[in-house]
Formats: sequence, structure tokens, C-alpha cells
Amino acid sequence: MHLFWARGYQGTSLRDLTREMALSRSSFYQSMGNKEQLFIDCLGAYRNNLLAGLRQRMDAAPSARTFLEDLFMEAADSAGSEQARLGCLIFNSAAELGHDDGRAAEQARRSLRQLTGLLQSCVERAQSRGEIPADRDSATLAHYLTASMAGLRTLVKSGVGRRTARATARQMLAALQ
Repeated sequence: MHLFWARGYQGTSLRDLTREMALSRSSFYQSMGNKEQLFIDCLGAYRNNLLAGLRQRMDAAPSARTFLEDLFMEAADSAGSEQARLGCLIFNSAAELGHDDGRAAEQARRSLRQLTGLLQSCVERAQSRGEIPADRDSATLAHYLTASMAGLRTLVKSGVGRRTARATARQMLAALQ
């Protein structure tokens, strides 16, 4: 997973994978299937782990709005870290494979849809509690939040400072009012 995360799907060769996993080609094919299947498995595991953690945090947060604020500020606060340089495997993969055909690209799109779905449920929860105006379309807001988080992750990945990232995140969140 870390190779795909650091180099991308297309930037990771079978040779890279077999070297990193200390497997021969034949052992790799026997145990992993192929590069595409391994990527699908890795991205699926990453997505499932991320979404489970986010759901747990959302349920434990004092409010849906607070959850969103914390999520965006944590992304901004990661500026300058190793994690920020890697970005998000879902956003990285969606950007790299977005218009491709094939199962790897579909997995990237599926991951993005599921993340957006989680954000939509958060928006709807916030709307039901009066934290976000109820007359705003929750699907549109969820797509806005997904695009905003992808943009914020791109900014911190490209080296923007924490102060700028936090100011940007605050502006993104202001649009929910």
C-alpha cells in the first residue's frame, strides 16, 4: 500500500512490488493475483479503515459541525509532515486514474463516492440539528466538502504552510453557513 501511496498506481512497477515484498514474480502472482488486484485490495483496505475511523469519530463528536471543523483543521495542521507529503491515497488515486477504464480506476471512483457519502450523512446530521441550514442541498454540500478536502490535501502536499492551510480551511468551512 505504501508504494502505491507514495508512487501512484502507474508509478509502481511489478518489480518495485516484488522487491518490497521480498517475493519472486511467480510467488507474487500466486499470492496477490496481479498488480491491479493488489492495488484494488490495498485501496479497499485503506478506504474501509479510513471510513470506519471517520464514522467512529463523527459518532463520538459533540456535533456534526464540530466533526467537520476538526477534520479540516487536522488536515491543515498536517502541513509540513510526512503524512502531508503523501496526501490521501483515495484523492491521489482518483486524480491519477479518474478517467481511466478498468477495475483500478473504478475502485478509486468508488472510494471517492463512499467518502462523499459519509460527508453527506454528516451534513444531513448537521442539518437536522440546525448546524447547517436545512434548505441547502446535502449532496451538493457533500461534493463541495470532498472537493475542498481534496484541494486542502493538495495544498499541504505541495508544501503550503500551516498558517495558510488553516486560513484556507476556515474559509472552506465558512461556506457551510
